[in-house]
Amino acid sequence: MKKNSSFIIPLLLILLSGLISSCVSKKDLYYFQGNETVLKEFYKYTPTLKPDDLLIITVSALNLESTLPFNQQSPYNANSGSESLVSTNPRLKTYLIDEKGEIDFPVLGKLKLGGLTRSQAMDFIRNKLRKYINDPSVNIQISNFRITILGEVANPGTYTLSNEKITILEAIGLAGDLTIYGKRKDILVIRDKGGNKTFTTVDLTSKEIFRSPVYYLSQNDIIYVHPNYAKTNSSAYSATNSVFISLAGIIISVISILTR
Repeated sequence: MKKNSSFIIPLLLILLSGLISSCVSKKDLYYFQGNETVLKEFYKYTPTLKPDDLLIITVSALNLESTLPFNQQSPYNANSGSESLVSTNPRLKTYLIDEKGEIDFPVLGKLKLGGLTRSQAMDFIRNKLRKYINDPSVNIQISNFRITILGEVANPGTYTLSNEKITILEAIGLAGDLTIYGKRKDILVIRDKGGNKTFTTVDLTSKEIFRSPVYYLSQNDIIYVHPNYAKTNSSAYSATNSVFISLAGIIISVISILTR
């Protein structure tokens, strides 16, 4: 019996080593690897307003009555799935930046905001309002800033954000981080630049991500997390793997009987 079992033990070891070798390396899972040095250079990014940005612009001052012409309300219901007239809960009107980078603002007319930062745009409108309002204050919010995260993350989907300055790490955090099957060294960011699509890959396991031009995300960016080898392999050979595991269990049982 011992002679018969002598060839079974090596076979079992080969099967087990094959299963172990398919495991994901820890180096493929750890983020920001490299020397423990302080990065002196980061990618500098200042978001600017672009065509198709939808803005909420609020004007305030000590004399509230003087701001009424500039704080027009939308005739649509903010709580309605299909925006209906005769609103019971009115909201501030939104302003869409057109292809020329302009909006049509009450009283002031056409204002070119495209290419300006949010702070610059607020100063620009504030200076225009001084002719009509004493010491005006202006706030601008982008209401349709959104990003999409797909692939191997816990909660894929499209996210609408209140802040136009968000990093790829914060976006991944919103999606609940990568799953164990996410390919951390090959994250794809798809970006629209003037009607042209750009494709950039980043490596979450490297500190070089902080220098990437897509470290800060832009409006309508798409992040795709590729499945790693373990996921694609399990998808293709899940049935085969289950057979091997069952076979290994049978072999262990046989060896335990033969070596008693």
